[in-house]
Amino acid sequence: MNIGTVTVDSRLVLAPMAGVTDLGFRTICRELGAGYTITEMVSAKALCYQDKKSIPLLKLGEEEHPAAAQIFGSDPVCMEEAAAIAGEVSGAEVIDINMGCPVPKVANSGDGSGLMRTPELAVKVAEAVIRGAGGRPVTVKMRLGWDKGSINCVELSQALEAVGVAAIAVHGRTRSQQYAGTANLDLIREVKNALHIPVLANGDVFEGKDALRILKYTGADAVMIGRGCFGNPWLFQQAQAALEGGDIPPLPPLAERCDTAMRQFAINAAHKGEKIACLEARKQYCWYLKGVPYAGYWKEQICHVETMADLERINAGIKRDLK
Repeated sequence: MNIGTVTVDSRLVLAPMAGVTDLGFRTICRELGAGYTITEMVSAKALCYQDKKSIPLLKLGEEEHPAAAQIFGSDPVCMEEAAAIAGEVSGAEVIDINMGCPVPKVANSGDGSGLMRTPELAVKVAEAVIRGAGGRPVTVKMRLGWDKGSINCVELSQALEAVGVAAIAVHGRTRSQQYAGTANLDLIREVKNALHIPVLANGDVFEGKDALRILKYTGADAVMIGRGCFGNPWLFQQAQAALEGGDIPPLPPLAERCDTAMRQFAINAAHKGEKIACLEARKQYCWYLKGVPYAGYWKEQICHVETMADLERINAGIKRDLK
């Protein structure tokens, strides 16, 4: 897949997810088969006002290339400036615009998926980001539309392609659906058939075979994996095996999964500081234990961790007591 001048040697992409796809998790997913990753979304206004908490969100790993830095906002002037800052700070090859976030505090202010309610402004935002990106390709991640009565993904995608956007990722749900129901693959296929630039299909990849099914049905250039990899970065290995027509490998033993989680948290502790990394690990480690029998006691313990030492003690206990 060629995103402008950037070549991605994979059809498996890790979706950008706030509070999830931090440096540690992206590093693990890259090692397990994600060929392209995108930072958590970063507020354009925060970048323009030089918010110190936002800059670290743009840090990429040494081996994390090619990758994209994602920004969100609806003010073209601010978005142009933010694109330049994001590109310089991150060193990312691509700048991605978030037009899909359904969170009310983002969407209701006209940012994220709220931009789909104002397509003319969305196009102006894209033009501004292209100007600010310094020659880097610019991509957009969107939904089908605001609600089922205003689905405009095909028309908006065509308008964005016309002004120079290099690729479009489509989550097959409307903003109103949030994450309910199933992704509409028919509309993703319509977007793919209407464009000449790469299209990434997003939504409902929970097993390796889902990636193959979605790519075949939609004709998309790549599949973007989101919630399915929460606590299961091995989903990328399983999806790659499905694409290659081989046997889909099972999850590794619990002890290996736990040690992988700990490595993720260690990366984040070095990057964000121990306190923040441990607070975030409270939910992230529980994802790794989803479906593990008799894990309730340890999940309760995880919800109170404050230090890496706490996590190491719990990790040892899980590996000792659970299989």
